[in-house]
Amino acid sequence: MEETIKYINEKTNNFMPQIGVILGSGLGELADEYCDTAISYNDIPNFIKSTVKGHKGRLVFAEIAGKKVVMMQGRNHFYEGHSMQEITYPVKVMKKLGVKTIILTNAAGGVNPDFKAGDLMLITDHINFMGANPLVGKNDDTLGERFPDMTQIYRKNLINLSKKCAENLGISLKEGVYLANSGPSYETPAEIRMARILGADAVGMSTVPEAIVANYCGLEVLGISCISNPASVAGGEKLSHEDVIKATDGAKLKFESLVVKIISELQG
Repeated sequence: MEETIKYINEKTNNFMPQIGVILGSGLGELADEYCDTAISYNDIPNFIKSTVKGHKGRLVFAEIAGKKVVMMQGRNHFYEGHSMQEITYPVKVMKKLGVKTIILTNAAGGVNPDFKAGDLMLITDHINFMGANPLVGKNDDTLGERFPDMTQIYRKNLINLSKKCAENLGISLKEGVYLANSGPSYETPAEIRMARILGADAVGMSTVPEAIVANYCGLEVLGISCISNPASVAGGEKLSHEDVIKATDGAKLKFESLVVKIISELQG
């Protein structure tokens, strides 16, 4: 960790971000629009390279609405063969850099039949169905306690702030529970029905490990899903990663405007 932080501080002239943002599939253009300094994951000691299409794999530092922000332009996933500890390492780095609030974003499949492609959903809670937990292993007492409370990972104050920002922008927001599977295969119709029975409104292959670690580290967490496809309850529909990217492309303008508005309203 010391090696990672030292390298980043040298490249950014000791830039101290207040807010962290993790940008999911197809949502990375926000980092292109606001970029003061960008560092490839390949160059950062102890970071792993993102291999997924739509993820540039850069740590981007910028000022947005007067706030210092660090953005992950693409994340790493459990299904790429990395450990839970490896994919959540950047969240711990953000904590050490000074981040207090983190915004987690993703592209997700809609389980709730009322959701349609292009909808934005505030994550109110999650279900970890990945079969692993990023906190397994020796605990780092400098980051968090051994048995962290998970009662309110996604902070109500940030949810309420996001709803006000969306209302001001004329953006309609959904709310719901996000269920994370390990992937990389998409869910079967039976698994979608199961997810709905369990109380999920959207499904995906990320975010939950990062949310667990962020909450463990004492960060305030906000989660936003871009619904890439409607619920596949009846079966027969086919889905590809290209479909996911296409759906997020259609929603990226309202997504970007919402995230920027939220950042501008966050207290330092």
